[in-house]
Amino acid sequence: MTSDTNGWRQATRLVRTGLARSPNNETAEALYLNSGFVFNSAAEAEAAFKGENDVYMYSRYGNPTVTTFEERLAALEGAEMCRATATGMAAIFSALACQLKSGDRVVAARELFGACHHIVAKILPKWGVETQFVKGTDLEAWKAALSTPANAVLLESPSNPMLDLVDIAAVSELAHAAGAKVIVDNVFATPLFQSPLDLGADIVVYSATKHIDGHGRCLGGAVLGSAAWMNEHFIPFYRNTGPSMSPFNAWVMAKSLETLELRVERMSATAAKVADWLAGQSQVLQVRYPGRSDHPQHDLAKRQMRGFGSLVAMEVAGGKTAAFKVLDSLKVIDLSNNLGDAKSLACHPSTTTHAKVPVEEKLDCGITDGSIRLSVGLEHPDDLTEDLAQALAAAS
Repeated sequence: MTSDTNGWRQATRLVRTGLARSPNNETAEALYLNSGFVFNSAAEAEAAFKGENDVYMYSRYGNPTVTTFEERLAALEGAEMCRATATGMAAIFSALACQLKSGDRVVAARELFGACHHIVAKILPKWGVETQFVKGTDLEAWKAALSTPANAVLLESPSNPMLDLVDIAAVSELAHAAGAKVIVDNVFATPLFQSPLDLGADIVVYSATKHIDGHGRCLGGAVLGSAAWMNEHFIPFYRNTGPSMSPFNAWVMAKSLETLELRVERMSATAAKVADWLAGQSQVLQVRYPGRSDHPQHDLAKRQMRGFGSLVAMEVAGGKTAAFKVLDSLKVIDLSNNLGDAKSLACHPSTTTHAKVPVEEKLDCGITDGSIRLSVGLEHPDDLTEDLAQALAAAS
């Protein structure tokens, strides 16, 4: 196992962390597809299940290939511990469920991915957990909500799909005073461009399906935090409920991390160019990109982010009819609800990712019938703007 990586720079950690070669001394990471492991004696097995021996017992608990991915991502994030999950939603749900009980209270930003909104609005209340949504961009709303004791705070920054930002440091300070742990979904920023733990958050979650895989191949998620919190709350829940990542998916994710910096930096540079181009089109009523000076929270973005990501939100004139026409006319950009892919993808959030969110809440988050979310990939920026130009022309 790799020993000390503290002195390594980011690009090196992405390639070298967690590399545990087998006796065969393979160049790339080995893939351990086995479900179980054997013991040399019954006493060794007993000690393992008592937690006295740090050995692999069963791939639902831990697996060498999954460990490689976890250690690599933890080193990138600057977290003490990481556990990989089967999906991003498994990561979100597990991070909440492992620490909540009936009578507890959760405060969440209203600007959440549709399935995350469903967990807070529909599932947790059935367990007797009190939940409250606040406008994530409104610090006064956070202050009011967290003037009452709470157990967990959940937020995305930038948010899906309209790229609203939450002041992570300020909200974390308020949450801790209220007794709450702060969970940040950092998918849009990626660990390259934002470090929630350094800003005061307690737990970071990812859908590794997005930029981390980045090629539309595998589902996966991750939960990262302090060793103390993970061991007390997350690991027991994880081991006994089984949201673990498959070794094959972990192998793919570990290899993908090696090129994460190259891909995301290129995609983000292109996204900035596309956002600037869209802002000059008469059919586009609004463009949202944190790197643009006209983003309402551009100053906050510069303060808490190192880069601005590969997502662009826009609103086209003509509502749903025009938005559908634009999407249906795209020839290079694919129509998909996924994001963070090497291929550029676009979707209509109001009828896909946020279809189940009440209309009034969608509007409060800025999601209109004309809203389109664009995930910028690795294509040449001129091909993307030319494709968007012909699609906008078709819609008008």
